[in-house]
Amino acid sequence: MMFLKMPRLKKYQLRLISVCFSALLFITFWEKIDNNIVSHVMSFSYRHLFNSFTFINASLRVNPEDVLKYRYLINHERKCDEKDILLLLFVKSSSENFERRQAIRSTWGNETYIEKTLGVTVKVLFALGLHPKPEYRSKLKKQLFFEDQRYHDLIQQDFKDTFHNLTLKLLLQLGWKENYCHHSQFLMSADDDVFVHIPNLIRYLQGIGRNAKDLWIGRVHRGSPPVRDKESKYYVSRDMYPWVSYPDYTPGAGYVLSKDVATRIYQASLNINPSFHIDDVFLGICAKVMDISPKDHLFFSGEGKAPYHSCIYNQMMTSHGHVSDIRETWKRVTEAEVDKESSGLIRRLYCTVMKVRFLCVPFISNSYPCKAAFFEQ
Repeated sequence: MMFLKMPRLKKYQLRLISVCFSALLFITFWEKIDNNIVSHVMSFSYRHLFNSFTFINASLRVNPEDVLKYRYLINHERKCDEKDILLLLFVKSSSENFERRQAIRSTWGNETYIEKTLGVTVKVLFALGLHPKPEYRSKLKKQLFFEDQRYHDLIQQDFKDTFHNLTLKLLLQLGWKENYCHHSQFLMSADDDVFVHIPNLIRYLQGIGRNAKDLWIGRVHRGSPPVRDKESKYYVSRDMYPWVSYPDYTPGAGYVLSKDVATRIYQASLNINPSFHIDDVFLGICAKVMDISPKDHLFFSGEGKAPYHSCIYNQMMTSHGHVSDIRETWKRVTEAEVDKESSGLIRRLYCTVMKVRFLCVPFISNSYPCKAAFFEQ
């Protein structure tokens, strides 16, 4: 009898150990599971079931007179004196990132190239704050002075240039456009590690038309939850934002606003608490107040770089994560531009196959979604 019971007892012991071990794992990794799975499910459901976000008006609103104003240390009030400006392109940069700015000036941000080759006027400016370490500021001040004397494209205010002040850099861009470049048809904001396929972007904006309204395009994040992990730089406390979902927004790496949308968002931003430090979400909050929704464009990049292939370049708008390879990418893009004319059915089929290969294989690319492989513009 004892012999019969022992195997059964061992069987139950193994089950009990397995259950305890699974529970231990679940408890250990609960915070990550909660942040990465549960929060997303809850927030996505919240977005579809209770997506009016009427709480924003009351809870995040502040008196504009109570918001600290920042001085311009470098400014170019007459940068937009020309009447016919298609695009004001602001690049968010840090004062020490001179090489990144140089690479942009000599490639996709070259105003002279854009005007001669594409036949439109685009103004490119770099948005800066102060280096967070005071001991570096004096040296950088001199360097920035000489840099700006040569290129006349720096706009700097006297806030500390830190991750938690990115919303202030967004306000710099919105305010500068409203006050000094109101007539520009479009506003683009991009990071200085982003590659912008300027020929594709200009053709897209020209196709929309200069009198476009209600335009806000980029890679849209829908139903995103606040990050509650205190170790993350994107952490947002429940005191700051107690709800389970953000309004729809586009990542700050790159997006485009039409003139009317830029003005309306700027007006909303005057009444929203700028201490909310995630700038792209802040933009989404301001837009929601004004009942503005973003439009998803499949070839605005995610976190990863665009694959190096001419079939991708044909439709690429932005690519993220470029520091040392901007000039090489520009060379590839301009060469692909020359080859663009040789397009036909065979070429389109070939490109579809290549895009499926690069975009639809799991874990290969996080630049564009798989459905972009079948997108033609």
